[in-house]
Amino acid sequence: MIRENENWVTCGKSISQLIEELQTFENQDVEVRISLDEGQTHFPISIVANKLIDNNVNICVLKYSGSV
Repeated sequence: MIRENENWVTCGKSISQLIEELQTFENQDVEVRISLDEGQTHFPISIVANKLIDNNVNICVLKYSGSV
């Protein structure tokens, strides 16, 4: 569900926004994968991590730990 007037492409989404969007899927058991090229390649999410970046900002990082 893409909302108008949200700059989700460059600013990303919060955890709560992501959860809200995932809850719209009828099948809650479907596998979640991550892609950096609009779905041409995609990988399963191996780890969800909390990371501290510049200026002591916390971010949530979705990681794929397999080989590419």
